[in-house]
Amino acid sequence: MEKLLIVDDDLGVQKQLKWSLSDYDVVLAENRESAIAAVRRFEPSVVTLDLGLPPDTANASEGLAALKEILAIAPHTKVIVITGNDNHEVALQAIEMGAYDFYQKPVDADVINVIVNRAFAVAGLESDNRAMKSFVGADTGIIGNSASIDRMRQMIQRIAPTEITALLLGESGTGKEVTAKAVHNVSNRVKKPFIAINCASIPETLLESELFGFEKGAFTGAHKTTKGKIECAQGGTLFLDEIGDMPFNLQAKLLRFLQEKVIERIGGRQEIPVDVRVVCATNQNLQEMVANKEFREDLYYRISEITLDIPPLRDREEDVLILAQFFLQQYAKEYKRNVKSFAEDAIQALKQHKWPGNIRELQNKVKSSVIMAMGSQVTALDLGLVVSQDEGFELSLNLRTVREEAETVAIQKAYALADGNMSKTAQLLGITRPTLYSLIEKYGLNLNN
Repeated sequence: MEKLLIVDDDLGVQKQLKWSLSDYDVVLAENRESAIAAVRRFEPSVVTLDLGLPPDTANASEGLAALKEILAIAPHTKVIVITGNDNHEVALQAIEMGAYDFYQKPVDADVINVIVNRAFAVAGLESDNRAMKSFVGADTGIIGNSASIDRMRQMIQRIAPTEITALLLGESGTGKEVTAKAVHNVSNRVKKPFIAINCASIPETLLESELFGFEKGAFTGAHKTTKGKIECAQGGTLFLDEIGDMPFNLQAKLLRFLQEKVIERIGGRQEIPVDVRVVCATNQNLQEMVANKEFREDLYYRISEITLDIPPLRDREEDVLILAQFFLQQYAKEYKRNVKSFAEDAIQALKQHKWPGNIRELQNKVKSSVIMAMGSQVTALDLGLVVSQDEGFELSLNLRTVREEAETVAIQKAYALADGNMSKTAQLLGITRPTLYSLIEKYGLNLNN
């Protein structure tokens, strides 16, 4: 049974909560000192905390102090604050400090069970994600627990120590560069450079000089001898993304480099030996391009000595929440936001969405949600996702409700983008400042949280 710490100075309430929450191994504490001692000793995942603790039972100062200490000792603990009055300001203050949820007395067994059960579920998910993050970080850097990702990690471990040329296939946003870095990081070249170049983003006239470099005076503007990306990757790994977009006439020069391990800079006559591991990637069908004479057949077979198919996120349903929690922790730390988990509707929305943009889309959604979230939990609205009615969640068909929700999200997002400047916020929204203030008052928005 999981440990549950109940902190309350009222013995009657202690007994009532212990009886209501009989599915857990309950530990009791009656004041801040005993609560802190219990947290250190039993390390409970969930704590119910009465804010009216002695010696200040009439107010919340002692309870808030206990909350602060508990989260300082065990920041991942889910603390459910319990209030004995209708002072919602204190409850909201506790949420801002990092409390998971709040509950107002009198105790209702059914309600408190739902809240505590959810808290344990969220705590378990976060714990699994932290463990997965630690495991994966020490392994390849590829996050996920699905069978397809496990197989891919095994393949990376096998090919990384070799000099075999790998071709990564996958839709846009599936993490081809992350996979290429994983090959590099597990190999014996890890202390050498990892150089990436996107063949589709560089004009055809410049791609050759970017790859192979040039000698001084080789063309107009070549004022000094410059190394190309291949030379810069000496001893390390060269990642050629979107290899299918490489110009046909340049493919022959690349093939010679792969076969001979030597290059010639533009305008040069000297062969320069280069020791580089090459990893290529594309979201195109190279076999079709070969058949259509759009890609050299000999180059195709040279770069695809082994092929890794990176699965789309829609085929990795069990990885969505793991990746989402990873990004949540990353961006909460980066933006210094007190966001720790996903609300129930957000979890359902993450599971339902098909993720056409794959991991890149998920990363962007979570990044913006961390900025938009008003409390310690991200909601489906923060993510900009709608939960389907088919899953038992109500989808509003009231146009006024939909409009209010959309305007609320737009105001919050514009305010974040404007760094809190109200004039810029109004300008981004295309409205006047008085109209903006009127909407903020209408919807009761607290933009400073």
